[in-house]
Amino acid sequence: MFGEAAGLAALAALSPAALLLVTVYLSSASPGRTVGFYLAGAVLITVVAGVIVLVALRAGGLSVPSHRQPRYGLRLGLGVISLAAGVFLARRKARPRPAGVKRPGLVARMAARPRPLMAFATGLLIFTPSVGFIAAVQVIATARASDAVQAAALAMVVIIDVVLVWLPLVVYLIAPGRTIRALKASNAWLSANRRPLTAGGLIVIGAILLADGITGLV
Repeated sequence: MFGEAAGLAALAALSPAALLLVTVYLSSASPGRTVGFYLAGAVLITVVAGVIVLVALRAGGLSVPSHRQPRYGLRLGLGVISLAAGVFLARRKARPRPAGVKRPGLVARMAARPRPLMAFATGLLIFTPSVGFIAAVQVIATARASDAVQAAALAMVVIIDVVLVWLPLVVYLIAPGRTIRALKASNAWLSANRRPLTAGGLIVIGAILLADGITGLV
């Protein structure tokens, strides 16, 4: 349970947008406070969503041995959704814009106001549960484990899901100058490859869940 949930959570945590915003916030007038509020928003939405999904799935009895078909059917369904979203994102073409007109994207608009309360709201939005996160929680919810073990596994998933916020903050507190330079150096590449990276993560998660679901049902 722990290994599978951790793997799915790690794939779900690979968010270029989350890291780009951390770079902006660490370069703001109050870097520690702003990233702290960003992390608070991310943790809040992740914990609340995780608990809701966990309770809902457990209430549905998917951890009961006799409910094998619904359990693996859910994984198969999540896999189809994730794979379809990844393929759609990979094939989607950027809309042409009139010459001289530059409309900033959602991440750019969020980054334009690096203030603590805005960072908190951004954390809530950016870390709205993804298919990968829900898949990680369903692994926990459908496992035959005690409440304490499932709570520990959920805490692990939450920590992994927001790793691209707390880890840069920790490194920044140790070596601020070097951390900022490293993050800024990666910004251009992340911005240019944000869509294929996100699509690739969704496709990988979808393939894993499809294989797991089909294997379980067969």
